[in-house]
Amino acid sequence: MKPILFEQLVPENREEFKSKVAEIAGQLDVNPDWLMLVFYIETAAVRYGVINHRIQNNIGATGLIQFMPATAKALGTSGDALKKMSNVRQLDYVYRYLLPYKGQMKSFTDVYFAVFFPAAIGKSDDWVLQTKGLSPEKIACANPLYDLDRDKKIRVSEVKQKILTFVPKNYKL
Repeated sequence: MKPILFEQLVPENREEFKSKVAEIAGQLDVNPDWLMLVFYIETAAVRYGVINHRIQNNIGATGLIQFMPATAKALGTSGDALKKMSNVRQLDYVYRYLLPYKGQMKSFTDVYFAVFFPAAIGKSDDWVLQTKGLSPEKIACANPLYDLDRDKKIRVSEVKQKILTFVPKNYKL
């Protein structure tokens, strides 16, 4: 099987995981490396040195793409159930979550936005992340990593700039 980005950071079921990543990437019409980059960012692998599908943050987001509790529930599972699953099984939920965005994910940044802030997919670089229920300031306060200019607004360009720092120097997107 062809190598995929960051495969060496998958601590268990590596070959089966790689195969499943390639399978769902094909079904979603995305590059499997893009999925691995998202997993790398969302599981804080840069900090911990592994793609840990059991990781849970302080607000209860869990797993490879940091499923929020409400998202997990909408997919018919829970954060606790996701934590107990194998990394390969959890990929079924990654696929189910991303499937509605099939055709919209034309780049790594589109895949990342599908996970992090779907409303931003396809928006211009100057678009500010916000929704009817979430102000730009609230989003910026919850995600300071992306508010690069510290103006309490996160623009698409800021997220892109930050996530591209996680792409290995010798890798061409």
